[in-house]
Amino acid sequence: MVKKAIIIGAGPAGLAAALRLKQNNGIDCIVYEIREKPATIGGAVNIPPNGVRLFNKLGVYDALNARASSASLMTIAPTDKTPIFEYDIGEACRNATGFGIWRVLRADIIEVLLAAAQHEKIPVEFGKTLTEVFETRESVKVTFEDGTEDSADILLGCDGIHSSVRKLHVDPLIEPEYSGVSNMFAILPSTALAAPSPVKPAIQMTFTSDGLFSVVPCTASGDQLYWFYSRKIEMPGDEDSRDGWEAFGQKAVQDLKMGMFDALKDVTGKWGDAIRGLISATDSVKFYPIYKMAPSCRWSTGRCILLGDAAHAMQPHLGQGTSMALEDVFLLSRLLESRPIELDEAFRRYEEIRRPRVEKISQSAAHSGNLRAKLDPSMSRTREETLAAQWRNGSRLTDYVYNILEVEL
Repeated sequence: MVKKAIIIGAGPAGLAAALRLKQNNGIDCIVYEIREKPATIGGAVNIPPNGVRLFNKLGVYDALNARASSASLMTIAPTDKTPIFEYDIGEACRNATGFGIWRVLRADIIEVLLAAAQHEKIPVEFGKTLTEVFETRESVKVTFEDGTEDSADILLGCDGIHSSVRKLHVDPLIEPEYSGVSNMFAILPSTALAAPSPVKPAIQMTFTSDGLFSVVPCTASGDQLYWFYSRKIEMPGDEDSRDGWEAFGQKAVQDLKMGMFDALKDVTGKWGDAIRGLISATDSVKFYPIYKMAPSCRWSTGRCILLGDAAHAMQPHLGQGTSMALEDVFLLSRLLESRPIELDEAFRRYEEIRRPRVEKISQSAAHSGNLRAKLDPSMSRTREETLAAQWRNGSRLTDYVYNILEVEL
């Protein structure tokens, strides 16, 4: 019987796991995080209804809904002419599931989950660098760089794509793979846009010959905008760039801007002027190379299991990363509560259920990433029509309405 769990990683996956296992399974949890304080890195996260439903189950729906943008009209807008495609993702999701879609700052998710963990009296310790994992048939022990130790019945590696739990114990030989796609993004006030502006409270995007540019509100009031430019690019040689970097210097920012201006030169009219104005108003640009995990990655040992990006990081082009981690958490919780069960049997069944779902989403995300490939400008309409067709035929919506709570165990 699992009475205590150690969780490595205080991101959305780790905090959600602590909350669910405490609330639903009565398991005492303690969370250890390598950073010295709660992370504020990252941009705005897409949460489809398969994830919104699970945040609701965790009891944090109202807190997140008060912060998240619910703008859900997807608009492909290549010029100032009538967009070739508009689709209200939120309306379709609500009709199918009762839940809409969010775009919310990652920092807001962590703040809300930390407050919920504090309410549940779940300890979260920062500045803890994992150095060793030692596992026996009866327990698992962890050691940290500061010399402290802890032990529990189960260890959850929720520490992201560069997971220490995976590197030290679960699958030391496997390495994340660069996907070939990188994002440049920024968050800035909506007042940065010249008024009147064609940028609406919607998910607006345009394909260029070199990638995808998108703008979306990321707060409930719409006072903050998240823009990103996603394209295929060779990985920079500096190994430190694997976790991304932020350009503050005038020359560095200007160089990034000039590259985007060049790629967006074929986007004309008011929409083109608006997004160039948005880029011009940006003082710092974040660069984020996108990594993925190979499907051959091992997920568990006898008393340790990887959840979220630590196990199956994928390209973010479907906006499913956080929701995939939540599905992991809820399935594990269900398996641990369903009946008296040995951990090895629970982990075996967990992988039987999760791997097909994860692989399907990962492949779809990779296909969407291919739409960022550099093409002749005449091919832009083909990419736009491909994305539009995925919504018209319901293939995107199918992934959004998936309910991990109803999966047969």
